[in-house]
Amino acid sequence: MTVRVKICGITRPADAEAAIACGADFIGLNFYPPSPRAVSLDTARRIRDAIGPRCAVVGVFVNADRAHIAALREALRLDYLQFHGDEDAAALRGWPAPTIRALRLAPTAPLTALPADGADYLLLDAAVAGLYGGTGRTLALDQLAGRDLGRVFIAGGLTPDNVAAAARLKPFAVDTASGVESAPGIKDHAKVRSFIANAKSAG
Repeated sequence: MTVRVKICGITRPADAEAAIACGADFIGLNFYPPSPRAVSLDTARRIRDAIGPRCAVVGVFVNADRAHIAALREALRLDYLQFHGDEDAAALRGWPAPTIRALRLAPTAPLTALPADGADYLLLDAAVAGLYGGTGRTLALDQLAGRDLGRVFIAGGLTPDNVAAAARLKPFAVDTASGVESAPGIKDHAKVRSFIANAKSAG
């Protein structure tokens, strides 16, 4: 099976439409207010309505209140919940949707084992002090070679030029936000098309 692709940080219905037309498997909606890719509930509703049943929708949260997450999950029919902050294991339990735990990896810190802390999936991102993702910093892919990545989303600086190398590691999915943008939150449809094509054609 070809690798799945998540296009994250979607802020406009037209960008969701373009991603789906190019073969995206997941659309990510960011609900972390400091992010340049954060969307309001009204904007998220418009995007969600445009997507319909054609693609899975992931809600991205950073240290958010559980009641707030639950309200957005129900209002927007979120298919997955991504926890991208400093949440403890208890925050990931008890949800009626699959959960994704983001791990921010420092390039100088060796990865000894992928934790099993109750999340259904892990998302591996590059660590940048004080930031919670979407930085464009590249993840050290060499430390993932030979590992079982069957429940892992690989993120961290992926672009159309380097996504094939990540896809060849056979993760569950690859994930990009800034790597397919013309400006923060604005997707470049040509880059989206190339990213998805290069990911899905990688051997």
